[in-house]
Amino acid sequence: MIKKISITTRSRAEFIDITSKVQDFVKESKIRSGACQIFVPHTTAGLTINENADPSVKHDILNRLERLVPFDGDYSHTEDNAAAHIKSAIVGTDKTIFIEDGEMKLGTWQGIFFCEFDGPRQRNIFIHIAGK
Repeated sequence: MIKKISITTRSRAEFIDITSKVQDFVKESKIRSGACQIFVPHTTAGLTINENADPSVKHDILNRLERLVPFDGDYSHTEDNAAAHIKSAIVGTDKTIFIEDGEMKLGTWQGIFFCEFDGPRQRNIFIHIAGK
């Protein structure tokens, strides 16, 4: 089963919690035991799993990434988004989460975040669920 989710980002860089969207698809799939793969087909975006209880965590991550890879750095790429490509390469564009008893096996404080590094844009996320 594959599902496409489309989202609209509103900032140049932001994290959007997509946990509930993914969990809804897991429930809809009726898979009791298996895996959920999430993929972002964009070279200037990514996915991460991290704490979703305290919003300051996502701000800290975005701020640290900006310090490591500033938007206005000295880059050869001429489209003015080289930093976004580098951040996407660091964070990654896919995640796999196990499913047990029809639920994703995330930790108590974990959430799934779409990571925008070159917005605002319309973005797609693909979710594949396999199992029994």
